Amino acid sequence: MNTRLGAATLLAALGAPLAISAWVALQAGLNSAAWSALGAHPQTLSALGMSLWTGLTATALAIIGAAFLLSRSFGPAHWPQAVRLLAPMLAVPHAAFAIGLAFLLAPSGWLLRALSPWATGLEAPPPWPTTQDPWGLGLIAVLVFKEIPFLLWAAATQLQRAEVAQRWTRELQLARSLGYSAPRAWWCVVWPQLWPRLRWPLLAVLTYSLTVVDMAMVIGPTTPPTLAVLAWQWLLDPDPAVNAQGACAAWALTAVLALTAGVAGWLWQVPQQTFWRTRWTQGGRGRLAASTKLGKLCFGALLGVYGLVMLSLMVGSVAGLWPFPLLLPEAISLQAWASVWGSLPTLGTTLSLALASAVTALVWSVAWLEYAPPAWDQRLRPLLYVPLVLPPVLWVVGVHGLALSLGVDAHWTGLWLAHTLAAVPYVLIALSPAYLGFEARHQQVCASLGHGRAVFLWRVKWPLLRAALTAGLAIGFAVSAAQYLPTLFVGAGRFATVTTEAVTLAAGAQRSLTSAYAFLQWGLPLLVWAWAARWGRARRF
Repeated sequence: MNTRLGAATLLAALGAPLAISAWVALQAGLNSAAWSALGAHPQTLSALGMSLWTGLTATALAIIGAAFLLSRSFGPAHWPQAVRLLAPMLAVPHAAFAIGLAFLLAPSGWLLRALSPWATGLEAPPPWPTTQDPWGLGLIAVLVFKEIPFLLWAAATQLQRAEVAQRWTRELQLARSLGYSAPRAWWCVVWPQLWPRLRWPLLAVLTYSLTVVDMAMVIGPTTPPTLAVLAWQWLLDPDPAVNAQGACAAWALTAVLALTAGVAGWLWQVPQQTFWRTRWTQGGRGRLAASTKLGKLCFGALLGVYGLVMLSLMVGSVAGLWPFPLLLPEAISLQAWASVWGSLPTLGTTLSLALASAVTALVWSVAWLEYAPPAWDQRLRPLLYVPLVLPPVLWVVGVHGLALSLGVDAHWTGLWLAHTLAAVPYVLIALSPAYLGFEARHQQVCASLGHGRAVFLWRVKWPLLRAALTAGLAIGFAVSAAQYLPTLFVGAGRFATVTTEAVTLAAGAQRSLTSAYAFLQWGLPLLVWAWAARWGRARRF
């Protein structure tokens, strides 16, 4: 197939749904009466302020935390082990992590149980706002803990390009030979080169932190809620006028996001042009000379938080009678898991959607990277990343309009389309560094032996890129399994998945059933990540 014709076909297959969705979302915001109602609503400004506070704080802390861990993990001695430990953390969906952390921090949660009554003197759960606090601290904590592994994984995808990793390693060794400590050499040499390559993952983190809905519903503030949650509540209202107000609120979030991203891009030029060239090339050698042990300790603490969250879900899913302040339940019950087992259609819907969406996203991404000319790929990436950078509450309006126009609203096909569009940007980010950095001489050698393109792909290129391909499939599965808003909105409430059940139950008092669904929501992507880690290993001859 001609490469330009193939690229055009692929672009039409994905670009048309993206363009239609964006157009529908744009039309939803062209309602002057809804904008007036949004401006007059008493909660709009306070909800917007809460979104900015939680989103910007979480993004800044996540970037700082990821950069700190990278500065003390990069290198042949520690980095491969750190990358292997990212899989179980990336497999944890945001909603499941929020539910587990809420159970840890709740007034009747494990933390207070472990300290009561010997340290706190409490014999009953106190009326403390440890979850859904009015300051949004719980939401910030969940976002930071979830986005740090994602940023580390995004950095790992860049280092899958062998020539990049080797060049940076040599440059680090040169800096060390000049007397710089290992962390300081990393900040001077690697970080200024890595930072620009992470602009899309960083924008995804900023977008998600400012516009997240499901996590904010579980552990976020309620008085006021974030603007994304408020917009989602309005979109679910049967009144068309309130629906339009929700669409306008989503567009207001988009405008704020664009302004914030623009300011962040402008500020990014300052450290690029002055900070790295002055501060880190002057002064004494003792600056930033923290030992590698501190990095290991922080990485271990991050793993420990994930372990405690998942352990709380596992124990909570089998807990029977569990009075405060007992650390463990008095009785064990499998009733919650029996209910989950009785909901096999929910599990089947989750698996079928996640597998179909992940495979479709992977096939499209591989075909695009094979056929698209480099100039096309560079210019069209912003269009392909539209689902990544638009607020979910706005994107779901456009996707719902697309599903209505195609007649697949409230059908499995419509959900598959919505999940696939959400998964493609993540899979493309995962594949691009390794795929675009593949050594072209391999194809020349294969052609010199008389083999065509098909043999080269099946016998040489794809086996060598097996780690990136399996990781892309795993990330696509995890993204699809975690979809909440499209599943409810496009599916018209007719399709239940593990994620929708977990988030819905989190608002009730069925702790054991909520824990079971949240634990299952983590277990399914973890199995796929484990498979990817196993099959992505290099062959040994």
